[in-house]
Amino acid sequence: METFIIEAFVAMILAYFFGSWVRKYFKAAGLVGTDIHKKGTPSLPSSAGIPTFLSFYFAAMMYVFLRTYLYQDYSGLLDVMAGILSIAFITFVGFLDDVYVAKNKRIGLKQWQKPLLTLPAAIPIMALRLGNSTMSLPFFGEINFGLFYPLFLVPFGIMIASNLVNLLAGLNGLESGLGIIYLTSLSLYTYFYSNIAAKILAFSALGAIAGIFLLNKYPAKILPGDSLTYFLGGVLAIISIVGNVEKAGMILAIPFGIESLLKLKGKFKQPTVGKLVDGKIVRHGGIYSIPHFFMNGKYTEKEVVKFIWTIELAFASLIWIV
Repeated sequence: METFIIEAFVAMILAYFFGSWVRKYFKAAGLVGTDIHKKGTPSLPSSAGIPTFLSFYFAAMMYVFLRTYLYQDYSGLLDVMAGILSIAFITFVGFLDDVYVAKNKRIGLKQWQKPLLTLPAAIPIMALRLGNSTMSLPFFGEINFGLFYPLFLVPFGIMIASNLVNLLAGLNGLESGLGIIYLTSLSLYTYFYSNIAAKILAFSALGAIAGIFLLNKYPAKILPGDSLTYFLGGVLAIISIVGNVEKAGMILAIPFGIESLLKLKGKFKQPTVGKLVDGKIVRHGGIYSIPHFFMNGKYTEKEVVKFIWTIELAFASLIWIV
């Protein structure tokens, strides 16, 4: 456990360092987003997924280096490389969405383009036939899917997870805080019940998101952008597949599934964000997102975010008992 804690700590330090540096660079380059729930709606540097991925990558490679050169232990390292490659591709798709600008206005990728662009991220996992075709599912028990697993369920799962996590976003510290919660639970779960590759990926991802949280928490110094939400979705999917802990991954993703249904109700056109009224957050109309339940003019942005963290914490606890 101590070595994985060190790995996570290295990732956290790197994420804070990289995040502090790139936010100045992104600001100068015009890669910014609007902080809707602040007075004056200030522009802040965005796309925090880039420094997060870089710190995740360096921490994981440090661990691989030590295992290879000090202990001559190569077990699971091919799985780690494939997982990192897939997560890199997914993060890049999010970054493309962050930088897609026309007429000096960020418009992002079209809704139908995002799922399709994340599909190729599954190729390294499919090519190596990672994961176990026998899955333990909530309420159904163990099911052997055979070739249907690597050829359909793997790409479908990666595509869905990447895009689901992207839906529940828009408040300071929300995305990174949710990432800390479910990656803490998933990291510990892989430590006790999974393989070395899943542990390496999980603990380095946990440290990376913890480091960027220090810059993204209220009041945010950098906004996540789609690069961070896609990174988080990709990490959740890849760790679940590589570590054969799909049941845990699906339970952790339930709040994001609920969010997708609420977004579907609004035909994916209703914003998650609300408006600031006397320091409190008020939704624009009906309830089309989980945060909208709490955007009734009674709570601040920080309080709304804490409510949603609590919901995810409940599901993060469930993976140990279901």
